[in-house]
Amino acid sequence: MTCGSVDDGKSTLIGRLLFDTKTILADTLTQISNTSKKRGMEAVDLSLLTDGLQAEREQGITIDVAYRYFSTGTRKYIIADAPGHEQYTRNMVTAASTANLAIILIDARKGVLTQTRRHSYLAHLVGIPHIVVAVNKMDLVDYDQAVYNKICADYLAFANEIGLLRNSKNEAGHDIRFIPMSALNGDMLVDRLDSMPWYQGETLLEILEKAPAANTEQSEAFRFPVQFVCRPHASDNPELHDFRGFMGRVESGEIAVGDAVTVLPNGYNSKVKAIQLGETQLQSAKTEQSITLLLEDEIDTSRGDMIVKTDEAIEPVKQIEAFVCWLSETPLSPARTYLVRHTSRESKAKIGSISYKVDVNTLEQQSATDLKMNDIARISFKLAQPLMVDSYSNNRATGAFIIIDESTNNTVGAGMII
Repeated sequence: MTCGSVDDGKSTLIGRLLFDTKTILADTLTQISNTSKKRGMEAVDLSLLTDGLQAEREQGITIDVAYRYFSTGTRKYIIADAPGHEQYTRNMVTAASTANLAIILIDARKGVLTQTRRHSYLAHLVGIPHIVVAVNKMDLVDYDQAVYNKICADYLAFANEIGLLRNSKNEAGHDIRFIPMSALNGDMLVDRLDSMPWYQGETLLEILEKAPAANTEQSEAFRFPVQFVCRPHASDNPELHDFRGFMGRVESGEIAVGDAVTVLPNGYNSKVKAIQLGETQLQSAKTEQSITLLLEDEIDTSRGDMIVKTDEAIEPVKQIEAFVCWLSETPLSPARTYLVRHTSRESKAKIGSISYKVDVNTLEQQSATDLKMNDIARISFKLAQPLMVDSYSNNRATGAFIIIDESTNNTVGAGMII
């Protein structure tokens, strides 16, 4: 994910990255070249590659999250270009929730701003493990190393304040890297030009190429929310008459044939008899594979239940505490009942209490009785049905949920379980 204050050059950075990695189609390049000429610009405005909405191009700002895909010889990437304005906090939280690395841009002329702090806090909140602080527009400060060093020192001081740094005392902190660059000229993105000989570190693409892939940095508990129970009664094949498979996606961890499993919330125990991926029989399955599990015992299991390894079982809970980002224009009302959707399970929920609301600009904790759009608060929920949850810091798949308005069926909030 890329984020930063208005006019820090996020869209230009992504455009330059796509351009320098030869990922832009010829007709797209011709189109943005013509648009740039109409505006009287000599060079191609690469920011037009991501700002797709007419309002974005007219105002020169990012409003919605733009996803762009590119690949190198090593791996594939999805870049989320997140908006910088405070009024689009909900858009940024949506983009950040699935990101594994955040590039936070800082204008070398302006240094660490309020929006830089807000974006860093949100990256911290949604658990992005790797942060690259890109000090952009170095060409406008004559590539001065002293300016770069001061910005790095200011950011590290702030990061230390909010517990962002990873160190011996804070293993849950984030891996933070700094890089000076000029997105407009393409300096330190893919190519290393001659303008900053004092910087001997890696280019942005080199950092991206070496960043650990998702779900590889720590061993995760096996979590398999059941999406569908497959019973092909009408099949002509007599072997399938007794078939009973549990279909879903492995949200985290690994499973193998013969492993002892527990089905939650009922707590029934069994062993894995077979694992199928389509027509293929597997001996094991891992994170993000969509599979069918067959168990040795006939167990009462339905959609919304969760299969876990017996030695990694968790207690189903009917009360949770979470940070919530409110997405709806209709304010949250503690008097109302909402629907919480967690993995493939749903439960009616009442607001227990609102501990505090976070001012995303000053990071100050404020008392609150309701939430308006873009507000972030710490809230406790009382649930009608038990949920099988992990803390969001340990497992982003089973630590996240959405809040749904029962009357409109609109998604009104996104939550991260504490």
